[in-house]
Amino acid sequence: MIDKQTIYSYNIVVLTTTLWEIEMRFKLDDSLGFILSKANIKLKNELFQRFKEYDITPEQWAILCCLWEQEGITPKELSDLTCKDKPNTNRILEKLIIKGLVVRNPHPVDKRAFQIFLTDKGRALREQLIPKANQLIEKATTGIEEHKVVELKKMLNQIYDNIK
Repeated sequence: MIDKQTIYSYNIVVLTTTLWEIEMRFKLDDSLGFILSKANIKLKNELFQRFKEYDITPEQWAILCCLWEQEGITPKELSDLTCKDKPNTNRILEKLIIKGLVVRNPHPVDKRAFQIFLTDKGRALREQLIPKANQLIEKATTGIEEHKVVELKKMLNQIYDNIK
């Protein structure tokens, strides 16, 4: 005959094991991080293909976008704006300098820093690249109402802020 304590202990073990099994289940395809990563990879690959004829990578595109908004910012500011580390940002800038799209000038106040400016060639790329990027966004958001796209951006920014 089994006493109440044995039944109680057995029930706790079963309950604990069941809760642990529930907590230990993880479907990769249902993971927010994985879904975001998949979408990001697809978007970057598609952007790369669309910019191939201009010899611009998605990483270089991000830097150019920042400079089209505000020239004369420092590599550190570009790193912060593009969420890239400084060495990576500097490598991207070097390639853009070699391509003749940007120049690096000494900072007028902080002699240790530099400011980044677009060349005429870098400014001219804006007219070719922005329509291609906008076409990609249109393709990616086909079938999604505009207000939902706006809401999605807000939610993704909130997720970013929550983890920051």
